[in-house]
Amino acid sequence: MDIILLEKVPNLGDLGEKVKVKAGYARNYLLPQGRAIAATSSNVAQFEKRRAELEARQLEARKTAEVQAQALEGAVVTVACRAGEEGRLFGSVGTLDIAGAISALGFSVERQQVRLPSGPLRQVGEYDVTVHLHADVDVAVKVQVVGQG
Repeated sequence: MDIILLEKVPNLGDLGEKVKVKAGYARNYLLPQGRAIAATSSNVAQFEKRRAELEARQLEARKTAEVQAQALEGAVVTVACRAGEEGRLFGSVGTLDIAGAISALGFSVERQQVRLPSGPLRQVGEYDVTVHLHADVDVAVKVQVVGQG
């Protein structure tokens, strides 16, 4: 299925690019979230009329993300969780816990923006976690997992 991207999508393309994707990916993810439109002749004409507006919106979103990244740069977040004597947690610290701890510092971060490539944290210690604020803006945050009890 051919689509036109309305914003930059990682590993797919940039704003305004016409790309071919599987129909399910387009129907179930890109189209409902407003990230793309079907590449019909009427949609292409409509997109060309709106191109400047979409580019300005994308630039503004990137600037906002860069400002937030500068504020988050070097932030240290502490998450407390019950742990055993060897430092192994009873449960785990996931993206929801980390996003909540960052939000408690006064930043607007959602669970989907926190990246844990190796899965949830299951040991007491200090970890570097990536927060994905925009398609082009990532920031590293230190997460300290401390044990209780």
